[in-house]
Amino acid sequence: MKKILALALALVLALSVCSFAFAEESVADVIAQAQTMTNEELYKKAIEECNGKSLLGIGNSSRGKTAKETFIELLKGIDPSFDTNIEWTQPKNNTIFDALTGSNEYFVTLIQDGNQIQSKMLDTGELLNFVPLDWLNAEGVARENNENPLALQTLNKVFEFNNLGDKTYTNCWDFVAADVHPLFMGVNSEPVGKNFLYMLTRDDYATIVKEAYDKLDADKQAAFAPTIEEMTAEAADLGLQGENAKYALAWIKLWCEQFQEETDDGPICNTLVQKSAAGQCGLLVYSKLRSVQETEDVSVNNVTVAAYQEGYEGFGGYAYKHYMMIPKASQYPWTACAFIAYLTTTQEGFAAWGKDMGGYAPVPACMQDHTKDGYVDGVNTYDAKNDRGYEWWINEGKLIVEDPAYAASVADVMGDWIDLIIGMK
Repeated sequence: MKKILALALALVLALSVCSFAFAEESVADVIAQAQTMTNEELYKKAIEECNGKSLLGIGNSSRGKTAKETFIELLKGIDPSFDTNIEWTQPKNNTIFDALTGSNEYFVTLIQDGNQIQSKMLDTGELLNFVPLDWLNAEGVARENNENPLALQTLNKVFEFNNLGDKTYTNCWDFVAADVHPLFMGVNSEPVGKNFLYMLTRDDYATIVKEAYDKLDADKQAAFAPTIEEMTAEAADLGLQGENAKYALAWIKLWCEQFQEETDDGPICNTLVQKSAAGQCGLLVYSKLRSVQETEDVSVNNVTVAAYQEGYEGFGGYAYKHYMMIPKASQYPWTACAFIAYLTTTQEGFAAWGKDMGGYAPVPACMQDHTKDGYVDGVNTYDAKNDRGYEWWINEGKLIVEDPAYAASVADVMGDWIDLIIGMK
């Protein structure tokens, strides 16, 4: 009897393991098929799969709530009898990774923080990547480094300063000069800010930091030189082999020693646009300027986007991404593929994000024009709001762009090093 019971238990366990493995394989199989299909074909598959069902999506952006409504309307336009409900949840305090791990509750996710995505989601197979055929075939696509994982958008955080008073910021090293205290979200409350600091150590970005240092006058170079030399040994201890790593580490150290931590980019923007904030600076989401309410004491015109200045040297900020991915145990993989295709290849699908400056889709056709957002009745009234676009920000603005694989490769050593510096403030 004991042998029979043990055999039965083993069989149940084997069947459950096989069932789980099959579920994983079937989602991957759907993705493989979906990558050969047009949007229209995917929409029909989604209708077949989720008609009459209730789905749950999860994302770091609340705008998924708007996008899922237009997606449902699109499917209803194809089949008037179609009826489904999609709930969208936005977890707080970076808990999205815990929510997704081992769960079959969510059909799709929009997620940020390349470092943790790489180490917790991609390397473990928790999330699967899907690249729509229409995304690949789109003309004029600026697809570089946006395919794996698939990026919905690239967002920029840029250096801005209050232009009242006599302080100037014409070089990225000016933001780490003595007693500047730039406003910045805490790197452990918003990890994409920490990823930015990790990325600065990559050879190409460290070179940008070094070249900006070379453009400083002799007095400013002399002020930073001791820290740079101090970082020669630190670079070796951290395993950073690039010849310019010491410049990146010096910048990071000086930044972490004195930035003024804020809880969100909204308050940073609200501070910088005030008359009373003369000379203050910060590193914040560019699109926050869109919501400034003009008054006698508050104006977008009180702020200068540092990189927009003629002759500005160094990087003008950094960029992070929102990625669209499919949980390995998604119960509605066809719908997930169709939703991702809709958001990443059509202007209507991307509209929830594309309506503001500072967010850029890999497919230019998805974008709205924000080059004249600062115009009022045809007059250039708020120049800081005139977005110069993705290509400008990458090439001229020299944004430090998040790369999940690189960020994850240095996170263990750099994360502790950064935390130690901040802890000693």
